[in-house]
Amino acid sequence: MIKAVYAGSFDPVTNGHIDIITRAARLFGALTVLVMKNENKTPLFSIQERVEMLRRAVAQIPGVRVETAQGLLADYARKNGVQVLVRGLRGAADIEPEFCAAHFNKQFFPGAETVFLPTDPALQYISSTLVKEAALAGADIKDFVPPAVAAAVTKKLHQTMPR
Repeated sequence: MIKAVYAGSFDPVTNGHIDIITRAARLFGALTVLVMKNENKTPLFSIQERVEMLRRAVAQIPGVRVETAQGLLADYARKNGVQVLVRGLRGAADIEPEFCAAHFNKQFFPGAETVFLPTDPALQYISSTLVKEAALAGADIKDFVPPAVAAAVTKKLHQTMPR
């Protein structure tokens, strides 16, 4: 079986992420979803909260497990015998940074190939950042994230917003 990993910050996981996870698990027979820290972002949720949300969101998808790691994705891939790094592409704006990341990962660990999956066109516009912004403005985000995630985002924003 091919060892495949889909890594991201997933803050929070969106229906676009779930689309990529479902399709990648079907393609490779199994998939590890890897929650990682992105130094360029200030997360709303802790890594453990993101792991728990993801585990609930993917519970019904066969062959998917959720883990967390620190450091370089290439290091994780090397240590765990990963052969495929799955990346989702929403649109043209994702291509350049994703290609750069793929080249760096190949440089640091030549044993893994990056596979790009385009997101379902109906979900292309969804991003974790836009979901948080919409929720902060009071919008209903249930069409963009799994139900438990929508509730968690709303609850977290109410806890962190100044009164």
